[in-house]
Amino acid sequence: MRQVTRHDGTEPEVTLPGTAIYRMREEQTEREYEIRVWVPESAPPASGYPVIYLLDANAVFGTMVEAMRAQSLRPEKTGVVPAVIVGIGYTARAPFPPDRHYDFMMSVPKGELPRRPDGATWPEHGGAEAFTQFIEEQLKPDIERRYAIDRSRQSVVGHSLGGLFVLQLLLDRPGTYRNYIAGSPSLHWNSAWIARQQETFVSRMTDNSSEIHVFLAAGELEGSHPSGVIERSRAFAQWLNHVDAEGVRADFICFEDEGHVSVLPVFIGRALRFVSSD
Repeated sequence: MRQVTRHDGTEPEVTLPGTAIYRMREEQTEREYEIRVWVPESAPPASGYPVIYLLDANAVFGTMVEAMRAQSLRPEKTGVVPAVIVGIGYTARAPFPPDRHYDFMMSVPKGELPRRPDGATWPEHGGAEAFTQFIEEQLKPDIERRYAIDRSRQSVVGHSLGGLFVLQLLLDRPGTYRNYIAGSPSLHWNSAWIARQQETFVSRMTDNSSEIHVFLAAGELEGSHPSGVIERSRAFAQWLNHVDAEGVRADFICFEDEGHVSVLPVFIGRALRFVSSD
């Protein structure tokens, strides 16, 4: 790591080696995102680097970058190959800014929303389609102009509401990515929409000729949560493995003695191995 001197008199900040940070504004909603990109030191393969699009970069970008830096040094031992990591985050300092509710969720009818434990109303939601459009039409072309990217080896990683967004992408746009990785996905948030999409998933797969790999995970200590995240995630993986869609493979892991947030480091580490395994 290195320190970057600030000009406002405050303490210097630490940046990760090989990392670029810049901001992008979404054309449709004018929402602003902080994009963080880590690039391997090794030269790209002839086909370009694999690329991982990581949600909630405010919380987990550093975790994934350090795991990648350490493990990709000896891919023959660790199973992790170098890849570009594109973290999509916010200008706020908080690890989980409320803006993520809007970006990660489809519009859900009021009567279908889960009850909030404290009885308060949920933050604004319903921007997932605009967020998807931002990634596909603005961010990805920008990344592909800046870096040597293998478009056949794209992955998307999200946790909690980010995990829900990943699975919404899978159901709505199968084949957009090769690997879909969802940690502790909030499947209870949009269960009616998900059920409808599952019914017609095979018809959307007819135009997809590439393999799709899906990895779902949760922490053992989440078993007591009323959302039923472990059971729902396991059932979703089982459904994918039995659906009549060629080229789809799904894995589910429940990490021992981990909770909804403590699962993040081990989930990130396993996600890197999963995206490298193809």
